[in-house]
Parts: sequence; structure tokens; C-alpha cells
Amino acid sequence: MHCIRMLAIIPCSRSLTKTLLKPLVRTLSISPSRLQVRSMAESASSPFKKIQIQRDDTTFDAYVVGKEDAPGIVVVQEWWGVDYEVKNHALKISQLDPGFKALIPDLYRGKVGLDVAEAQHLMDGLDWQGAVKDICASVNWLKANGSQKVGVTGYCMGGALSIASSVLLPEVDAVVAFYGVPSSELADPAKAKAPVQAHFGELDSFVGFSDVTAAKALEEKLKASGVPYEVHIYPGNGHAFMNRSPEGIQRRKGMGMPDEDEDAVGLAWSRFRAWMSCYLSP
Repeated sequence: MHCIRMLAIIPCSRSLTKTLLKPLVRTLSISPSRLQVRSMAESASSPFKKIQIQRDDTTFDAYVVGKEDAPGIVVVQEWWGVDYEVKNHALKISQLDPGFKALIPDLYRGKVGLDVAEAQHLMDGLDWQGAVKDICASVNWLKANGSQKVGVTGYCMGGALSIASSVLLPEVDAVVAFYGVPSSELADPAKAKAPVQAHFGELDSFVGFSDVTAAKALEEKLKASGVPYEVHIYPGNGHAFMNRSPEGIQRRKGMGMPDEDEDAVGLAWSRFRAWMSCYLSP
């Protein structure tokens, strides 16, 4: 299979955690006790296996699904945390032909935002460099447990971290990022070392992070990097257009994103599968 060469990233002019989705955040004080903490055990019917991964002097939980010896893909959460939607994505990835092993690192250490304000609170408190270290440890765990090659994908906040991984983690073999680019303080996509594919919605209004201008600036950065790249913009689609569960659709509508385009979602998944299959094949 011929692997396409193309892509780049826009450095955000301000700190990502202070600008991303800020117009949506209600003015209120968040008590840590309001943040949902998941049960420490997965249900017996869950397809995910819960594991613990060590990095530096800390341990974090992660959730794995898929064939033991398949190529690995680290799936990085949105700003909500490890909720139903990122698990839906990971399960979908594990079922794509020819089969992948998906791993979700829990960057928030068990907390999940139940609304926009809580999600903003959690993301504002994220140690971004620490999150990159969590992703690195996740990649290394997959490579030590049957996956010869490992990619990274993510959505929104996770999309930005995925692109940062292509710059900062030489262990990463391929990246697919959805609607998010890292701040210039975190990573310069012009220095990407792994092939990057990126997806954006034409109607995405989060300026400097995932709007069309950011997507086009990313393309120029990736072009300068010399790595294989693709940047895809989906007409008529807004932010987080890949979230297609009933709960995810309702949540998007509540955030003023009513667009529904199953054809775009299907096309994005087919491009994802082709990219990861190309670069993660043994």
C-alpha cells in the first residue's frame, strides 16, 4: 500500500487551557466533590481490561481492549475524561479491520467532568507534560505486551496531545488527531517525527485550536516537518463531530452543535483505518 505524504500545526497564541471552549463555560465555582469518580472496577460485562501502568514515581489506570498481538493504538480522552464516548471510540478502533489493540490512559486519575464547567476545571488542572509522559508509558506498555508498532489518536484535548506525541515521543509510529492542536509551549508540529493525519470540522468555532484557520496553519507546519501527513476538513461539521452515541449527540446539541453527518463520520473512520493500517503494519 502506498502511504500518502502531507500535514502541519498552529501554535495557539494563548495557553490552550485558558482559551479552549471558554465561551461555553458557565461562571461558577467548581467543588472537587462534584466531579464524578468512577468505580475502580470495570463491570463483568465490559469488554475492557483495566490495568495499571508505571511511569516515573507514579502509577495510573488504563483500559485495554482488542487482540493481544495486534498493532497498538493509544486513545487519548477529550476534556471530559475517560467517559462513555472515548470508550466507544476505543472499542470501535479495536474492531476495525485488520484489528487493533486500543489502550485509554486515564489522564484525570479517575475523575470525569459531568458538564462543560467541570470539564474545563479538570483540563485547566491538567499537567500537560505529565500527560505526554502518560502517553509515552502507554506506548511502551503496548510495545512490551505484544504490539510491534503503536500509534496515538485523540479527540479535542486528546487530539492536541496526539500531535504533541508525534513531536515529543520517538516511540510513536503514527498519529491520527481529531479537532485539536497543541500550544506552541507544548510542542511545535513543524518538528513532528511520526506520520500525522488530522481531521477538522468546517464549522468548528474554537479559534486557534480547531477551527479551519488552525487546520490550515497546522498543514503548513506539518509540511515543513517533512513527515507524511494528511489534513481533512469536513464541510458542514462542527467540533466533536465524531461523537455519535445518543448521549454524545445530546451533549453536542446542548453545546450548540446540532450537526449530524454520518457520511462524514464514516469517511473519517475509513481514513483512520487506512492510515493506521499503513503505518502500523509489521
